[in-house]
Amino acid sequence: MKALRTDDLYFANLPDYPFAPNYLMVDDTEGGQLRMHYLDEGPKSGDVVLLLHGEPSWSFLYRKMIPPLAKAGFRVIAPDLIGFGRSDKPAERSDYTYERHLGWLRGLLDQLQLNNITLFCQDWGGLLGLRLVAAQPERFARVMAGNTALPTGQQDMGEGFKAWQEASQRMPVFDTGKILNSATVSELSPAVIAAYDAPFPDESYKSGARQFPMLVPTTADNPDAVANQQAWQSLMQFNKPFMTVFSDKDPVTAGGEKPLQQLIPGCKGQPHVTIENAGHFLQEDKGEELAKHLIAFMTR
Repeated sequence: MKALRTDDLYFANLPDYPFAPNYLMVDDTEGGQLRMHYLDEGPKSGDVVLLLHGEPSWSFLYRKMIPPLAKAGFRVIAPDLIGFGRSDKPAERSDYTYERHLGWLRGLLDQLQLNNITLFCQDWGGLLGLRLVAAQPERFARVMAGNTALPTGQQDMGEGFKAWQEASQRMPVFDTGKILNSATVSELSPAVIAAYDAPFPDESYKSGARQFPMLVPTTADNPDAVANQQAWQSLMQFNKPFMTVFSDKDPVTAGGEKPLQQLIPGCKGQPHVTIENAGHFLQEDKGEELAKHLIAFMTR
């Protein structure tokens, strides 16, 4: 599999991102390997917090949450999905599939021998993370989900998502920094916008970012619709703590917390929160507040 690797020079002087890079190799499923980047902050003996980003962000999205979580004594693991951040970027759109993304993340969990995990997931971080929880519930201690879903092709994804999916395929330049800025309530600084652009020196690096919106199971004939339906059968038996923290100003996932709360047993009795004045990327708008809710959730 042909893959591109973003040179380290593009990641110099990122604002509020002093974290040391870590790397491991995962199977590309074609006889080769891909390098996956992850952050590993806080005491190695601490309970594990896994922070999964989505489209088209990377671990930079979690820079406001990582320090307070690490200070509270937790080991914070924040990977860059293959195709994003400092991870390798397969060159062809056809290289990216739902199953491959799941396999690459399983490779990370297995190699780092992560268990008793608290998962925080948003956007595609939930589409992947909830599948991991469904497949290996014994590996996870609790879940906090924000602005995400696990679609099965049986529900209407809403006009917000449909508009994004169509726009993502039409735009001649996939402007990641601008996309992030358009999906937050706060106005991102030029330096922060540049940090979201950093992983992609040119359009050839963006095959994964382009393909992700088309991998969402929006119809029953999508190849992953049945797999997600099966995953829901497992999630409907998940009795460990599960909390939702959706924002109030996200047109893409508005109301998405309701099926999670209604169908997952672990949601019962949890103090679900609506984050006010936050857009789709609530980690950017309200990262410190999210960290406080996550710390309280873990220590309650």
